[in-house]
Amino acid sequence: MTEHIYTAVLDRFEEESAVLLLEREGEVVDETVVPRAMLPEAGRHRDAVFGVSLADEESMEFRYDPDRTRERRDAAQSRFDRLSRRLGDEESDSDEG
Repeated sequence: MTEHIYTAVLDRFEEESAVLLLEREGEVVDETVVPRAMLPEAGRHRDAVFGVSLADEESMEFRYDPDRTRERRDAAQSRFDRLSRRLGDEESDSDEG
């Protein structure tokens, strides 16, 4: 039995199911749907990051990673802020003309 280790990001909920994007080396390689109740309670929110061990289709273990969740959220906010500043600068330049 081969164990596969992934990073999983909670993409969305569909009724009582959670859709997780599985990543390896920063790239999305698969998607899996699990019952919402299977996830640790602290990580039952959109964009939560988990370490996932898959031994086989029936055996999955999820470990919520609040530090990586926070790091990804902060990095995304930082990118958004930089883009917003650039857009603001472009609008200021066009107003001067």
